[in-house]
Amino acid sequence: MKLILFGATGMVGQGVLREALQADDVERVLAIVRTATGHSHPKLQELVHRDFTDFSSVESALGGFDACFYCLGVSAAGMSESDYRRVNHDFVLAAAGTLVRVNPGMTFIYVSGAGTDSTEKGRSMWARVKGETENALLRLPFRGAYMFRPAFIRPAHGERSKTASYRLMYAATGWLFPVLRRLLPRHVTTTEEVARAMLHVAREGAPEQVLENADIVRHCGKRASC
Repeated sequence: MKLILFGATGMVGQGVLREALQADDVERVLAIVRTATGHSHPKLQELVHRDFTDFSSVESALGGFDACFYCLGVSAAGMSESDYRRVNHDFVLAAAGTLVRVNPGMTFIYVSGAGTDSTEKGRSMWARVKGETENALLRLPFRGAYMFRPAFIRPAHGERSKTASYRLMYAATGWLFPVLRRLLPRHVTTTEEVARAMLHVAREGAPEQVLENADIVRHCGKRASC
C-alpha cells in the first residue's frame, strides 16, 4: 500500500506516520509538507510544497497512491473564520481535488473532530467549517472517503501537539486518561488507535463514511495489535 500523508508534524500525523512506517503492508509514505521535517526512513519520502491552495506544480508526483491520510489542521482559538476556513477547508479541498483526478481509485481519510456540524448551520464556527469540508469531500468520486471524528486523543508514543494550550492540557490531565478510559470509553482514544483504525479502513473500507470516536476505536479493535 502506498500512502500520502498531510500533517505529518502534528500530533495525530506523528502517530499516523509512526504506525504507517511500521506496517508490513505499507510500501511507501509520501509526506507533503511546507518545510522539511528531518525524518529519515527507507519508506518515507518528503515533498516540500509551499502553496497548499494549488498543487498543480507537483501533480505529476502524486499519482500511483492507494490512500491519503489528511491530518493537517489548526485550532480555531484566536482565529478569524476566514483564516480558519483557509486552512481547514480550502487547503483540504485543493489537495483532495487534485488527488481525485490523479488517483480516482484512492481512499481519502480526513481527520475532522467530534462535534462537527454536518448541517453547516450551527453557531459554532469551527464545527460549521469542518462540516462543510466533510460534505464537500463526501461528494468527490474517490473509491472511498471517510471522515474521522475523534474526541479526546491521548498522545501514545511521545507525539506532541503544535498548539501550546493543548500541550499544557495533555501534560496536566495525562494521569486522568485511565479513569476517562473506564468512565467514557466511547469518547477517548489514542494517537496509536486513530492511526491503526485509519490503516484498517484504508485496507478494508468501512460501512460508515463518518466515523465517530466509538467507531474509530471499534475499527482499531478489529486488529489484534490495537
